Amino acid sequence: MSAPATIYGVGLGPGDPELMSVKAARLIAKASVIAHFRKPGRPGNARTMVDGLLAPAVIEEALEYPVTTEIALEDPAYNAALRAFYDECVQRLLQHTAAGRDVAVLCEGDPFLYGSFMHLHSRINGHAPVVVVPGISGMSGCWTASGVPITFGDDVLTVVPATLDEATLRERLQSIDALVVMKLGRNLPKVRRALQAVGLAERAVYVERGTMAGEKVLPLSEKTDDEAPYFSMILVHGRGRRP
Repeated sequence: MSAPATIYGVGLGPGDPELMSVKAARLIAKASVIAHFRKPGRPGNARTMVDGLLAPAVIEEALEYPVTTEIALEDPAYNAALRAFYDECVQRLLQHTAAGRDVAVLCEGDPFLYGSFMHLHSRINGHAPVVVVPGISGMSGCWTASGVPITFGDDVLTVVPATLDEATLRERLQSIDALVVMKLGRNLPKVRRALQAVGLAERAVYVERGTMAGEKVLPLSEKTDDEAPYFSMILVHGRGRRP
């Protein structure tokens, strides 16, 4: 009796295809089905990263988000739309495993760190075998691109999503050693104000598309506009004890 088909959440790393793990590349090359998230009408960054790795007869499942910025995060309709979307994605993937086809779900960064795959994983469990392949995180790629270690000695690293409201951001930033602000995008002006309010703006570093083509690294104070793509972060490097 053959083993049941499996759904793999495959971490691709921070953006540079050469930072993908050997295991990730192997699973992608042999998968019968490749699934990847993307915005409607776009190829998707994850899919672009695996160009040249796919099997000739691979089946592709493009999982297109129903919303990106059209509905405010705090609107109940946002979560309702995403719940229905993830439910539908899982049903599409389970149809493949029921037919005996392994599925590799492409995940930028690490699948278990602020990734969409987490929402599939909780729904797949108990319905099909699921295996997660870790990847180098996007934040790791960004602080490496900055050329300075993110922590020293006893520094505590704080990771904050920029989607928090401004008052909560200020509260979280009051007592940090080292900081990563994720999910920047259109939240840049709000994050900048919060950093200025707690005296961290001068230490902040802006990283855009870390490890990818078009990478930019500069002090936040030198970024004069408020435009930031999805693949951008703000870092505050630690100043802990050094030998």
